[in-house]
Amino acid sequence: MLEQRFTAIELCAGVGGQALGLEQAGFDIVAAVDIDGDSCATLSLNRPDWYTVHGDLNRIEPADHAPMDHADLLSCGLPRSPYSIAGKQLATSDKRDTLQATLDMAGYVRPRVLLLENIPTFLRAPKFEAARQAVSEAVKDLGFEMISAVLTATDFGVPQQRSHGFVIAMRAEDLAHFTWPSPDQESCPTLGETLLESMASGGWPEAADWAARATEPAPLIMGGATGRGGADLGAKRTKAVWARWGIWGGTVGNSVPGPDFRLNFDIAPKDGLAKITVPQVALLQGFSSDWKIHGRKTSAYRQISQTTPPQVAAALGRQILAALRNTTPTT
Repeated sequence: MLEQRFTAIELCAGVGGQALGLEQAGFDIVAAVDIDGDSCATLSLNRPDWYTVHGDLNRIEPADHAPMDHADLLSCGLPRSPYSIAGKQLATSDKRDTLQATLDMAGYVRPRVLLLENIPTFLRAPKFEAARQAVSEAVKDLGFEMISAVLTATDFGVPQQRSHGFVIAMRAEDLAHFTWPSPDQESCPTLGETLLESMASGGWPEAADWAARATEPAPLIMGGATGRGGADLGAKRTKAVWARWGIWGGTVGNSVPGPDFRLNFDIAPKDGLAKITVPQVALLQGFSSDWKIHGRKTSAYRQISQTTPPQVAAALGRQILAALRNTTPTT
């Protein structure tokens, strides 16, 4: 018997982490949508067979795009900034928010599964109760039930202290067969193990010593949100963590350390600490080196810093597929 194939549409696709993971799990990506031109160029560069739509999700008419007519899974990594506790306004009043547009798209596509991803505060913070209620009402209109959970990237081999909140909604008979993915049994790579080869690639003689002291996963990759500054490694507290591992968080580097660079904690950090590059950030997000990112440094960093690591999406995608296949006859 042939195993049935299942399809997915990815909204707010960004650099493609969630879509790539779902593809690795076994979904066929029939459409990917994003408002950012560089992100769409990244998707087309790496997956020219995907139907990529460049446009504002709040304005796109799905009827104008035949591949968006239907899919088994509708997935969206909602923009993170509207769901930050630090935000000064409700998410639904933030022009970057796409939650209602995503729920409207679900009503059009009528998928078997709706998958929403965001930072954990989307699931937990009282401030976003109205947003969660909107999801609940849309799920009921679809005839679905929903569950939510927070998954931690290090549990799936991603060398970074990163958590993602997920909402899964599907029919009760499908949901009865769904379980959240279990953590990998293998230990997660450290920051040093992940970046040693690239850190040494420019001839830096201290690369192995640096890697030997970077004995934990990387701090949370953050920063770079649209309208929120350039390519740096986040807030002051996060930069302090990077500094303990010998990394200057004030900017993302243009190249790896060369043969003349020497790590020095006693001088100004921007001069004495190493800088990581966008390709290295991609490695810390779980991407292989063959995934090419289109755009200048700030744009490329913004794309990669906001994504879901493919390994996390793949683990979740496999569980969704298992649930669907348990209630779908194969031919």
